[in-house]
Amino acid sequence: PFTMVPSQAGPIRGFPRGLDVFAVLGSEEALNILEEEGDTDYIKYDEQMEKLRDEFSSLNENDWTQNLYWNWLYSLLPLIDEGKEGYPEFMQNKAWTRKELFTALGSWTELRHDTILYAKQSYTIKATAMPTPPEMTKGYVEPQPYVYARLASLTKMTREGLEERGLLLDEYKTKLEELENLLLKLKTISEKELENKTLSDEEYGLIWNIGETLEQLCTFETAVESEADESIEIIADVHTDTNTSQVLEEGVGNAFTILVIVNVEGKTYITEGAVFSYYEFKWPMSDRLTDEKWQEMEKPELPKWTEEFIS
Repeated sequence: PFTMVPSQAGPIRGFPRGLDVFAVLGSEEALNILEEEGDTDYIKYDEQMEKLRDEFSSLNENDWTQNLYWNWLYSLLPLIDEGKEGYPEFMQNKAWTRKELFTALGSWTELRHDTILYAKQSYTIKATAMPTPPEMTKGYVEPQPYVYARLASLTKMTREGLEERGLLLDEYKTKLEELENLLLKLKTISEKELENKTLSDEEYGLIWNIGETLEQLCTFETAVESEADESIEIIADVHTDTNTSQVLEEGVGNAFTILVIVNVEGKTYITEGAVFSYYEFKWPMSDRLTDEKWQEMEKPELPKWTEEFIS
């Protein structure tokens, strides 16, 4: 199995997996995958997993919101909740459950990745003729009201925490307020979709312009210095095994396209969106990867369990 390494004491579970994190947090699908791939076949693994699950399941909301790191994980918990009764049909199958787990792992990788922003000169985009805008079509939001609500809470906690410490620049305050407002609107849209209520023209407009909105929220006068920092592709080594002189790399690559059949106002549509890509692999500890190297290199194979929903 992926986690097994030789040692002087014999074969040991020398590597963890990202799936371990979400198995501990309550994902039955993550635990099933670990079992299928032989990564639970170790002495006392089941016992330790049960202890950790008990510990984390006993946490209350105050525990989960004690700081930004914990609050981020708390925001991901609805993604691994496999009870989807009342949700659209496309969200009630094994493939979607694994897609949600894949998304959670990608976001967790972002969380583990240290990002440093450096000052960079602002620039003016080259002026060109304005193309004719396409006719607006009615879009659809993945209905995850609990995720959007918790992300809005996380955004508010970030803004208030920085403001209390005198660290919040006006530009960042405005962006965080706008992000919080956007997330609350997405929460409302999700709830209306789940209740089969018609969205307003303003809400359809928000979905139509979501790309421009997110780009505006992520553009700052003091922006990142290198092109590598502007890419979604990031890498983080999260574990070192001295027995094999290797590290465990967790990576996010370019976003994948997803096609979903949804019902909008009584009509069936094929909608197109984007999802995280997530990679987990071993790498020589003498050659730890940077974001720049990761973005330039050929990507390793995706985890085998993703074959359920990626083709």
